[in-house]
Amino acid sequence: MALNPFFLQGSSTEQFLVQDLINEQLKIYGIDVYYLPRKVINIDNILNEVETSKFNDSFLIEAYLDNYEGYSPGSDIMTKFGLRLKNEINLIISRERFEDFISTFLQGTNYAIEQGSLTGIEPLLANRPSEGDLIYFPLGQRLFEIKRVEHEKPFYQLGKNYIYELQCELYEYENESIDTSIEELDRTVEDEGYITTINLAPVSATNVEAGALISDGVVGQIILNEDGYGYTSTPTVTISESPGGVFGINATAVAITTSVGGIQSIESIRITDGGRNYDVNNPPTVTITGGGGVGASATSVVVNDGLRKILLTNSPIGYYQKPTVSVPNPEPGIGQTALVEAIIDSNGTITSFQITNAGFGYTVTPTVSVSAAGTGFGGNFEYNEKVTGTTSGTIAYVREFDILTEVDSANPPGVLRVAINDGKFLSGELIVGSESSASYIVTSYNSNSYEDSYDSNEEFELEGESILDFTETNPFGEF
Repeated sequence: MALNPFFLQGSSTEQFLVQDLINEQLKIYGIDVYYLPRKVINIDNILNEVETSKFNDSFLIEAYLDNYEGYSPGSDIMTKFGLRLKNEINLIISRERFEDFISTFLQGTNYAIEQGSLTGIEPLLANRPSEGDLIYFPLGQRLFEIKRVEHEKPFYQLGKNYIYELQCELYEYENESIDTSIEELDRTVEDEGYITTINLAPVSATNVEAGALISDGVVGQIILNEDGYGYTSTPTVTISESPGGVFGINATAVAITTSVGGIQSIESIRITDGGRNYDVNNPPTVTITGGGGVGASATSVVVNDGLRKILLTNSPIGYYQKPTVSVPNPEPGIGQTALVEAIIDSNGTITSFQITNAGFGYTVTPTVSVSAAGTGFGGNFEYNEKVTGTTSGTIAYVREFDILTEVDSANPPGVLRVAINDGKFLSGELIVGSESSASYIVTSYNSNSYEDSYDSNEEFELEGESILDFTETNPFGEF
């Protein structure tokens, strides 16, 4: 049987009155909070999980704080890794105020997917607050994440609902991008999350000035017969004396070690000076000693008209990635091209050249050319702007940029701290800002730095190394 038409279950005027009374109470007894809707940047296509988010809009709205006794009891948890805060707050906001002043700006905007085309993903609700959105609580100067939205309480008084109850937990930062142009909000999470610290190179580089020497009876190549094992340091390579008397010059070489499966061995032997007047038919003896290892052996090959040595007449800087060293071909049909590698130090300076194959058939001294170093153009990165590595294509977002006024061998001229990396930067590549157009050369970076003013990760690691000794054997056993 239908309801009695002479008794109303709530008229529109009564509903408006209740809503106006609620709005008035919130304006009197509430506090101003910032509402930050979430935009999703990346979604895992397999599990449909949000990987990275972005918050670049904020809306001021009044809210009633329902926590009259403070944060929820028992929200401070003592763990073996330290104190963990799980503070919670409940906020009540007006449905009408949200729909008029926030929802209007979200309608028609796909806030769930800002870029790319993803199928099967529902956009975030624009007609009510969404779980995952943020609330900035100014009294505690903290960000809270909405965990649940109660939108049917009180339950349809006079046939309508008038408020949203937001159940929020203290926000745990996971490299989301927050850029609302409000200093108080943006700086709240500037130093939180997994931060990659990038050291930046000088903004200029010098040209390489090098000359080549050729000679007869040159040790043109050293062939590694056995790579040995158990080396704890770089062994010494000795080449027997040149039989050329006063016209002879002794050859020198260095060993390059490597580690495979935890065993240190010799990877190759490179020539630093091929010497002169060695006998092609009676090559010199190569001896490998020291370094704590055993079992390595090598033999040499002597050539005529080979590249003996490359002389470096200056100390070019700005090389944070090994350049290409080009030696022209010898006389066509009678020779072999030499192969050379440049050696750089941690300061981006070319210190020497090493020859892996001296070639032969060089009747005229060749002109050695070295590829130019990358050049940074300077500038100032802006907070939260996107930076891209030109070689690796890695993208990240700026958290902090410092230019050091005093630069020496131990300090780079600039340090850039970024977050939300989608890959790894490469030493020697140029990193460019999308908004500031600032660009510098990457010298090195550390991507294993979780920034938390209360963490003790480094202290734990150092103490662990003093207790457990991994240098000889694994204390947990082998399998």
